[in-house]
Amino acid sequence: MITKIGIVAGEIWHYLEGHGDTSLEALIKGVDKPRDVVLMSLGWLAREGHIILEGAPNYSVSLRKKEELEGV
Repeated sequence: MITKIGIVAGEIWHYLEGHGDTSLEALIKGVDKPRDVVLMSLGWLAREGHIILEGAPNYSVSLRKKEELEGV
């Protein structure tokens, strides 16, 4: 399962690179993987500081810019 989460995390990364900031629902549809796996993958990326999640309950997801990563 860890491998699957990592692969989906990579797919999320590529999706966000190509589409920019997006809603959580659009991301789940765009990546086209099971919702629970997408959420686990987002947690992984968030924990490592690679993404920004804002605006509960209608979350917006974006990649953290390289300059922002240097301070994490």
